Amino acid sequence: MSAMPRGFTIIEIGITLLIVGMLLALGLPSFVTWIANTQIRTGGEAVLNGIQLARGEAVRRNMAVEFVLTEAATPTPTTGWLVRVQKGETVQTRNAKEGSPNAQLVMTPANATTLTFNGMGRVVSNDDLTPAIAQIDLVNPNGGTCEADGGTMRCLQIRLGLSGSVRMCDPKVAAGDPRAC
Repeated sequence: MSAMPRGFTIIEIGITLLIVGMLLALGLPSFVTWIANTQIRTGGEAVLNGIQLARGEAVRRNMAVEFVLTEAATPTPTTGWLVRVQKGETVQTRNAKEGSPNAQLVMTPANATTLTFNGMGRVVSNDDLTPAIAQIDLVNPNGGTCEADGGTMRCLQIRLGLSGSVRMCDPKVAAGDPRAC
């Protein structure tokens, strides 16, 4: 006499689903924080790459090239940008939704939206006489507050020098570390 194949009982399936649900509940907050931090880093790297592209194009063309944050004037400035020859052709653009839809920018000075490089790769006055961007803080308000303010988000900063130097740093990292601001 052959035994009939045995399947899973409702109790076994219920216990398995309960264990899987508990594991997901434990891991979900960490995953959400990781996604929010990744969006900050992705947005920061995109803005940094745009600024470096503008500087490189200015040197390559030996003429003024602008880096413009296209959504900086909105209530929630995001990481969209364009690089263009001053009063001329657009070299490249980036949509803020490309990998960092929740990353937001806080500019210093507050009303700065443009950064202009001359043919030597140095920051010069903007053609429209608006202040040049000196620093950009990257945050993700959907993910919470920054670590520096007691939260869980790894907020970053992009700092610009008059010589054209640009770097991304982490304000939470202690001095002496190359990632520190």
